[in-house]
This record gives sequence, structure tokens and C-alpha cells, in this order.
Amino acid sequence: MNGRFVLHDHRKPRPHFDLRLEEDGVLRSWAVPRGLPTDPGRNRLAVAVPDHDLDHLTYTDEHKSIADTGWWEEHDRTDRRILFTLHGRDDAVRYALIRTDRDWLLHRVKDQ
Repeated sequence: MNGRFVLHDHRKPRPHFDLRLEEDGVLRSWAVPRGLPTDPGRNRLAVAVPDHDLDHLTYTDEHKSIADTGWWEEHDRTDRRILFTLHGRDDAVRYALIRTDRDWLLHRVKDQ
């Protein structure tokens, strides 16, 4: 699966990032309080939030800016995990979203 993605730097109500992946005509969305992991040894909490309309791919306002954008590629999916690569402005990085009992963990895959 290939679709567009956007990573918003969102400063309200508390600073966090929003990861949005285009799928089935909407943007599947997760709030990531501490941003995308830069190290495979440090997972980040990712809280699923309601889907957003595709106009959020380019949306900005006084509290929200675009930190990165591009396209994403799905490699594997189960009920509890999505393995994908974000092809952003500067590089391509492989991640896994892993479902826990309550939320998700965002993991930077060791094998890039």
C-alpha cells in the first residue's frame, strides 16, 4: 500500500506530534507526545485519535505546522502491528506501530 503521510508539529493543548497516514480515503491518525523515535531502543507512545479528512495533508494554523510530509509504504500488517516506511522530505525510515492493551507504541525498526 502506498499513500501520503503528514507529520504535524502540534503545540496545543500540549506540544506533541500527529502522525497521519492516508488509507481508505481518510488519514488514520496517532498523537505522538514525544515525536518519532530516532533510536530503535526507545519506543514512543502513540495514541490513536479519530481519522482526519485528507485536507489535513496540507493543513496548518497558528498551533499546527508540518514537520514532515511525503508518502508511506506498508510492508506487513496484523491486528496488532503495522510495519511501514515513511518516505519523507529528507530520508526514508522504517517503523512499526505496535498495539498494546490501551494504546500503540511507535518503534523505529533496527534494520533500515
